[in-house]
Amino acid sequence: MEIILKQDLPSLGYKNDIVNVKDGYARNYLIPKGMAIQATGSAVKIHTENQKQRAHKEEKIKNEAMEVAAKLEKVSLKIGAKTSTAGKIFGSVNNIQLAEVLAKDGFHIDRKYISMPADQIKTVGTYKASIKLHKEVSVEIDFEVFSE
Repeated sequence: MEIILKQDLPSLGYKNDIVNVKDGYARNYLIPKGMAIQATGSAVKIHTENQKQRAHKEEKIKNEAMEVAAKLEKVSLKIGAKTSTAGKIFGSVNNIQLAEVLAKDGFHIDRKYISMPADQIKTVGTYKASIKLHKEVSVEIDFEVFSE
């Protein structure tokens, strides 16, 4: 029996895949649990139309993310921190401070999508951070931590 998966199943496939399974497995487990629907003619037509619309929306979101990535590559960030005479920072600099500086520059990016080489930066210097804007688009930015 052909079914359309409504969620990712490790043994069968990914969400929105059309797969063949045994009739009993589909009727007794997958369909009643809401994990799949039967791939009838009308369901397949609706599925293909939804896939086309979803692909169009995803393409638009990806293009917007690429535009933001191009703007971010040109940005150089400076983060001020209180330091000792030896250059060690009191506390640390992490993705929260980086997100705040980006917000001041007009880029509202959630801190969850910002990853740094180390979880916390404890010395003055120049570092790189990676920002994931879309599942296929990520950009690396340089930022400098200086003593206030």
